[in-house]
Amino acid sequence: MTYSLPANPDQFVADLLSWYDFNHADLPWRGHPDPYAVWVSEIMLQQTQITTVIPYFERWMARFPTVQKLADASLDEVLKVWEGLGYYSRARNLHAAAGQVVTEFGGDLPETAAELMKLKGIGRYTAGAIASICFDQATPVLDGNVIRVLTRLGDIADDISLSATRKNLWALAAKLVPADRPGDYNQALMELGQRVCLPHNPMCLLCPVRVHCLAAQRGTQPERPVRPPRRNIPHYDVVAGIIWQTEKSPQDGGRFLIAQRPLDGLLGGLWEFPGGKVEREESHAGALRREIEEELGLAITVGTFQVEVRHAYTHFRITLHAYHAHYEGEEVQHLGVIDHAWVRLGEVDNYAFAVTDRKIIDSLLNS
Repeated sequence: MTYSLPANPDQFVADLLSWYDFNHADLPWRGHPDPYAVWVSEIMLQQTQITTVIPYFERWMARFPTVQKLADASLDEVLKVWEGLGYYSRARNLHAAAGQVVTEFGGDLPETAAELMKLKGIGRYTAGAIASICFDQATPVLDGNVIRVLTRLGDIADDISLSATRKNLWALAAKLVPADRPGDYNQALMELGQRVCLPHNPMCLLCPVRVHCLAAQRGTQPERPVRPPRRNIPHYDVVAGIIWQTEKSPQDGGRFLIAQRPLDGLLGGLWEFPGGKVEREESHAGALRREIEEELGLAITVGTFQVEVRHAYTHFRITLHAYHAHYEGEEVQHLGVIDHAWVRLGEVDNYAFAVTDRKIIDSLLNS
């Protein structure tokens, strides 16, 4: 099955671009002379709101103003600047891809979507966005905002989680992208979804292309796009240890153990208070002793409770229980981690932590 174009596709494009010319947001990466800035912004914007991204983008560009600067930086530096933005594989991929750009492309981003997709972390959407915005290539984009606009535009009732539906939407997007001003068109399409064609309560009366929209004509906007029923989100109890080198407390300047997570897993490369998931019928103390033995080869004595932290990830939720503990003198082994450090509370800002571990640090600072 293929999806039909609007009755007057040229007028649809013209109406959308006219709206964009007078209403587009003033964003720090728009009009930037270096395609690298657009690349960084597109990676940051994946699954993250614009208002959240702007300060991170500005800090990133101040610290790594060029591809070469990013390639020369250490992964720890990169993760520290990214800290708090989430989805840390994006930062790791940016860092790795910067090295590719320097070594394989002479420091300049390639101009075609096909070449861009050779870079680590750049998929079809990001490649299309960079190629169209920076190099005037007539390549389509398809993100959540564009999917919502297109499925309403054509009143498409197919499940968007199906690969066949995605394939047909990509084909529709490719047919609509104009040869003239493809970058502005793609940005207009995305911005329309962000600001007007909202997931709930779309502002159809303000929509510049409502006369082209079949869903608006038929009143089916709330039903588009079609998604599968939501699955129950699993919940896990997790424990973490604030493992002291001596009996000293944070106020006494004592050192505690932090560990660096493996690069290929969740929150890869970040530092943490070591621990892990509580298994069924396992006590918090028992789980913490087992996890520390498995990850670091240490025997510990579990002490007092410090703080409980609740956090939701994309596909699961956790309740993290942090406990003080003391180790019993063995040498630290890197069994399930890639590095470790003994640090004082005043030194933790030198390391990149996930938000849950930052909340443990905040609790220690306020104790």
